[in-house]
Amino acid sequence: MKNRKKAVVLLSGGLDSATALAMAKAEGFDCYALSFRYGQRHMVELECASQVAKMLKTVEHRTVEIDLGAFGGSALTDTNIDVPHEAGDEDEIPITYVPARNTIFLSYALAWAEVLGCTDIFIGVNALDYSGYPDCRPEFITAYEKMANLATRAGVTGEEKLTIHAPLIDLTKAQIITTGLELGVDYGQTTSCYDPAPDGKACGTCDSCRLRLKGFKEAGTKDPRKYEM
Repeated sequence: MKNRKKAVVLLSGGLDSATALAMAKAEGFDCYALSFRYGQRHMVELECASQVAKMLKTVEHRTVEIDLGAFGGSALTDTNIDVPHEAGDEDEIPITYVPARNTIFLSYALAWAEVLGCTDIFIGVNALDYSGYPDCRPEFITAYEKMANLATRAGVTGEEKLTIHAPLIDLTKAQIITTGLELGVDYGQTTSCYDPAPDGKACGTCDSCRLRLKGFKEAGTKDPRKYEM
């Protein structure tokens, strides 16, 4: 349909971003999915992102290559830092936080949105059942949206206002899973693991796996992803 609005959706291959994509489609957007090969230690999430993009019938799916591993500072990009497999201090930002990742990802999404003539960007950040990352908070999304409307042609000319959608921001993991299942998401095609086995199986013990498994348990359903444990 010619009048359908376009949306750029950040797609990691994880549970949250897959749900955000399904929600964007349910709202009637033609979706353009954007993933990143950013120097992460494991590529299984990009394989999952490709599967999810096909499953949810995106108009286009692009994977952009950048190198956040050049700076390190995170267990997800630095092979010299071990991924923790036990709960850490809740008051500390975990070592799995990748510095400035969502800021950078949103900037790429913003650039593509401008080219597409699109004023909607979806990101699957969550501020309830999450790992404590600073760039997953509502304050960050609000501030980024304000900045984006100062930085784009459409924002400056007053043509249209760019909106950063974070539909999962106030949902528990169980609520996210329930919503995705209602929208037909096959979570067996997603991965959340920070430290997967060479065959792609999830470890089941990293922070992200624990949050995911807890969410499925509270949602009263079984996680279809394969685990080592």
